[in-house]
Order: sequence, then C-alpha cells, then structure tokens
Amino acid sequence: MKVLFIGGTGNISTSVSRQAIDLGIELYLLNRRKRISNITGAKSIVGDITHPEEIKSALNGHTWDAVVNWIAFNEQDIARDYKLFRGKTKQYIFISSASAYQKPLAFPIVTESTPLVNPFWQYSRDKIACEIALNSYYRQEQFPITIVRPSLTYDTVIPVPIGGWTNYTIVARIKKGKKIIVHGDGTSLFTITHADDFAKGFLGLLGNQQAIGESFHITSDEILTWNQIHQSIAKAVKCEAKIVHIPSDILATFDEELRGSLIGDKATSVIFNNTKIKKFVPGFAAVIPFEHGIQKTIEWFESDPTRKIIRKETNDWMDKIISQYEKAFDL
Repeated sequence: MKVLFIGGTGNISTSVSRQAIDLGIELYLLNRRKRISNITGAKSIVGDITHPEEIKSALNGHTWDAVVNWIAFNEQDIARDYKLFRGKTKQYIFISSASAYQKPLAFPIVTESTPLVNPFWQYSRDKIACEIALNSYYRQEQFPITIVRPSLTYDTVIPVPIGGWTNYTIVARIKKGKKIIVHGDGTSLFTITHADDFAKGFLGLLGNQQAIGESFHITSDEILTWNQIHQSIAKAVKCEAKIVHIPSDILATFDEELRGSLIGDKATSVIFNNTKIKKFVPGFAAVIPFEHGIQKTIEWFESDPTRKIIRKETNDWMDKIISQYEKAFDL
C-alpha cells in the first residue's frame, strides 16, 4: 500500500508513521525543509503544502492508495487538497477533532452521530466547516473521504490545559512543591489517549474501503477525573500535586484562549463510545493506562534538557491567579 502523509512527524502522527512502516506500508512524508523526517524507512518529499503549484510538481507522477492530511485546519486547506488529489487517491483521510462535538453536550456519551457544534472555540468550528466541505465533495463528486476525530492524545506533549502541552512548566511546579491549577472542581471526566494506541485504530482504517464516507473517533476507554490526571503526573515524578481548583469560566476571563480549550472542550464530562472503530477495526483496543504512558512522556522530556521548557510568563500567570483567587475567597 502506497500512502502519503502530509505532516507525519507530530505528536500523534509520529507514532502512526512508525507503526505504518512496521506494517510494510510504503510511506511518503510531505514536509517543508525544516521538518525533514527522521522516521526510519519513510520516503521524504520536500515541499510546502500551502504552495499548491510547487506541490503539484513535487507529486507529479504519483498516485496513492491513501492520503492523510495531519495539518489541514480550514476550508481553504480542504479545497486545495481536493484539487490536488481528486483522481489521485483511493482514500483521503482528514484529521478533524473530537472538540467539534456538541458543546455543551445534551447527552454525555459521545458517538459519531453526536451533533457537531461548538460555539466556544474557533478551532473546532473550522474543523466542522472542513467536514461539511468534505462531505459535500463525497456526495457530489464521490471524493473518497474518511474523517477521523482524535480527542486529547499525547506522546511528546503533557496533556493538561494549564502549564503543559509542549512545555514542562506544570512538571517543574509540581517538583518544586508549588501549587497548580485544576479547572472546575477536578471531578469532571475526560479520556486521554496515548498516540501508540491511537495509531493501532487509525492504521486499521488506512486503505479500508468500508471506511469511505465514514467518520470515527479513536480514544482510550479509560475514563479519569482531572484530579486523577494531574495526580498521575505528580506520581510520575514522585511528588504530590498541590491542587487549587478554580472554575473554568473564571479562568477564561483571565485568558481568552482558555475559553476554547476549557469551555469548548475540557470543562465538562465526556465519555466516548468506541463501538464504531472497534467494529471497523476488529481487535482494536487501547491498552496504555495514562499512569504508565505519562511516565514515559515525562522521561522523554527529561532525556533532553532542551525539551524542558519552563515558561516564566505561565509561572507568573499561575501565581497571580492562584493568589487573587485565594485572597478573594479567603482560602
């Protein structure tokens, strides 16, 4: 099977790329020069997908069993890809987002038929618009689409909304015994999926003609509270998490970006029903508990000092919010 990944070296896609190579897939990675792949066994195509004429030349003569765009974020990206790959691929997979699902949820168990509407996060609305465009291409032009909606997925990121992701600030605070912020009362439920588990489900869709015209989310079945998530991070570094609970809407007043990632995604409980992916990919199961996976992630950060990015502005912001909140409520 000959497959093109646009991107393919990110937090989620690196695991998928490596497992694809292990399965014997002939994998090409399209990246700009500054992101040349170090995925052993993958073939590189150098180019910038935002320059379609350049890409058309770089891809001249190629046809694909599947094309996956890991870095498409708006309708313009979709229109460009449609023009580039119609008649050139048997399957086009768009990486959407589970944050596109209805917020707030009318029913806490999410299936692929849960409505797509998110008034709180432009990122999610753009992903929804991409899905609408792709479904139109599928219905009207038979463009062979599959839509995949990852939820919070990690490998080389620390998956918490404040002080984490690509920086090490939350871990540094925990190690120093400083207080950390957990949104809400910490008891809302969420699912965090390791990229290695996600890859197993995803690769079962690759080249799967029954998946054409379908959408899927791929997540773990492990359900944790946000208290448990932060406590697992602390346990990984053999420390205690000194948690301060602050309501999400208050946090969003201090940082508009949190309106999307909290109110529009992580503030309310979400339980994913993975029946559909298991039906299309028999045997799929997520097997990496967060407590184990996050330990490996932190080891990855600590194996290279350049990865241990501690943002002063984030530390100062957290100290300020915690101080003001505790003072206001005499805590």
